[in-house]
Parts: sequence; C-alpha cells; structure tokens
Amino acid sequence: MKIRSVAAAALCMNLMHAYAVPPVAAAGPNANTAGERRIWMAVGERRFSITLADNQAARAFAAHLPLTLDMPDLNGNEKHAKLPKALPTKDSQPGTIRVGDLMLWRVDTLVVFYLTFDSPYLYTRLGRIDEPASLPDVLGRGQARIVFTRE
Repeated sequence: MKIRSVAAAALCMNLMHAYAVPPVAAAGPNANTAGERRIWMAVGERRFSITLADNQAARAFAAHLPLTLDMPDLNGNEKHAKLPKALPTKDSQPGTIRVGDLMLWRVDTLVVFYLTFDSPYLYTRLGRIDEPASLPDVLGRGQARIVFTRE
C-alpha cells in the first residue's frame, strides 16, 4: 500500500510540475516574452516604453538598436525618418492611426505618430508606445532627435 501512495504522489508531482511551469519557461530560450518585446524611446529627457508587435519587422527593428534618428515632422501628426537598412514588411491599411503607433512605411521609413487620424496609407506595424498621452507636447512640430534602445 505504501508503494502505491508513493507512486501516486510522484505522479501527482509530475503532473503539477507539467502544468505549473510558466509558458515562457516551457517555451525555452527563444521565447518571445513581454520583456523581449519592450524597447524604449527617448526624446530629450522624456523616456517612453514601447511594446513591439509580434512580427518579423519589429524583431528586425529591435535587432538594429540602439538607434538615434533626427526625425522631421510631417503633416502635423507624425515624425518620420529613413532607416539605415530596409526591414521586412507585411503591409496593412490600419484605417485609423492612433497616437503612439510606431509603424514602418514602405521598407525603410520609421514613423512615430503623435496624433490620432484616419489614413488611407499602408503600413507595417512595429509597435505601440505604452503611454502616449504626452506625445503631442513632447514631439510638437519641427524636428526631434529620438533615441531608440533596448534598455
């Protein structure tokens, strides 16, 4: 009887371990965790966290960091800059662009949107600034030097 209860206990422990291991740990070292999907954007003294999209373009963008870009204003709603290297694309028409969207236009133009508006253009989503409310004030009109980093 004692052998059965030890075997049952061992089986229970194995089952508990199988279901208690967090999915990130179970997925191994190549897992795409939230921490791996977070990058940072600095404008002067202001720092913003960005959650990257789960796609090839966002991973390629993150692989090129750190990156400092002088980004001129366009249309009073976005900053844009040509990237040093083309990224993979998967264009879609978002329709409504939201404040805080980080997008790729064509294969090599990074766009940071600081106002919400409707757009007919095609973009590849790279990510989203987590708390974008102050972006219109921080980015304003004119050129902005923006630093993108992993930490």
